[in-house]
Amino acid sequence: MSTDTAAPETPAKPRITGRAPARPAPAAALHSVSAVTVVLLGLVAIGAVIHEPVLIPPLAASAALVHSAPTLPLSQPRSVVLSHLLAAAAGYATLAVAGTSAWAAAVAAGLTLALTTLARTPHSPACATAVVIVLQSPTPTRFVPLLFGATLLLVTMEYAFSRIRRGATKYPTYWW
Repeated sequence: MSTDTAAPETPAKPRITGRAPARPAPAAALHSVSAVTVVLLGLVAIGAVIHEPVLIPPLAASAALVHSAPTLPLSQPRSVVLSHLLAAAAGYATLAVAGTSAWAAAVAAGLTLALTTLARTPHSPACATAVVIVLQSPTPTRFVPLLFGATLLLVTMEYAFSRIRRGATKYPTYWW
């Protein structure tokens, strides 16, 4: 029998609010915003030249992640490129089986999340790529190569931009 009379420890209360990340230095913020804008304008320019839309919303989200949080697993080249390709596969497979509807788009997004999790290529904007495919039914022979090229451009440009500004975090943390 214990003679310890100390009161039992009460568990710490969980914090409802966390701490927001530190505000970036103005030069770092300008660098990041400029890099994203240049890449997205590049995608628009390529689309204008080939008369195909190359800038789709998921790629804008990918660019924002890659340039604003270059060290996250979500931002690494493996995740950016492969997840969008897995999303294309999930989107076209779902489109073939279930057709185009909001219900099918939701299934395609879930399937994409499952595939990217299994492949260890987390990248949330890819779920939106699957949704775009199901809802808009783009021709795969045009869409997939453009998607692949656009993701390579995003990764390559972040690599270059991370080396331009002195003191910037070098991208990527890992390639594969």
